[in-house]
Amino acid sequence: MAHLERFAPSPTGPLHLGHAFSALTAYDSAVKNGGELLLRIEDIDQSRCRPKWEAQILDDLAWLGIRWPTPALKQSERLPAYLETLKTLWHRDVLYPCKCTRKDIRAAAQAPQEGAPMLGPDGVIYPRTCFSQSSYMADLPFPADQTLRLDMEKCGMMLGEPRPHWQRYFSFVETGQGPNGETGLIEFTANDAIETIGDIVLARRDMGTSYHLSVVLDDAFQRVTHVTRGQDLFEATKIHVILQKLLGLPTPIYHHHALIRDENGKRLAKRDDARALSKYCSEGATPEDVRRMVGL
Repeated sequence: MAHLERFAPSPTGPLHLGHAFSALTAYDSAVKNGGELLLRIEDIDQSRCRPKWEAQILDDLAWLGIRWPTPALKQSERLPAYLETLKTLWHRDVLYPCKCTRKDIRAAAQAPQEGAPMLGPDGVIYPRTCFSQSSYMADLPFPADQTLRLDMEKCGMMLGEPRPHWQRYFSFVETGQGPNGETGLIEFTANDAIETIGDIVLARRDMGTSYHLSVVLDDAFQRVTHVTRGQDLFEATKIHVILQKLLGLPTPIYHHHALIRDENGKRLAKRDDARALSKYCSEGATPEDVRRMVGL
């Protein structure tokens, strides 16, 4: 099987040194193993994505010496595929609509009887306010343009390797390291997912999909075999493994790397324009200079 890596930036701002490190790490891995790097533009959030940033991404990656098959895949062109998958999951009765705002979720999670809110890969773990065991959602028409959540308890019962009840487990192979040094075969149980991830959003009202759903479907669509990304997404990988199992899709090999930080130890963000790749380029830096700056 060909070694296929991918780099999947969102065109919501300039690429910085952290993006360069991730893209170059994935590209080097692909080249070393006789494969190639695929480029995917993750532009499902049309309220924040801009054509100028997409053009800048292409320019920055080309300047770094990265090559990819063209045209790059754009998530905005894949919305029908996301919708079809959501309808399938709805009729499998593993989704339910949610009308809660972020403020509602924080308030419910901080209720006195609940104690301090628990945080998961998507922030505060949803307290299942909109969940109803009395209704069989699959018998109802698919709710268009609504926020839809995954019923993690039902998924835990349905999926995972055969073990008794909540001890059914999921796994993926990690060739890098998680934030706490996790590497090798990573296993977690259905109960872990229920308690530390919760009922995540698979479709947002204003997007028609979510990061988690689209990234899983697109990795499978592009036949990605290896995913290289930052340690900040290590816990989210558990969500992706669950969705891969649920949808009958292959699980890539994952490589999570340390994040590039500033002199104060703060993770770089797109608002850190002072570290934008285009700025280094305009000031006369070379791709080799960038490689040295990020430790490659």
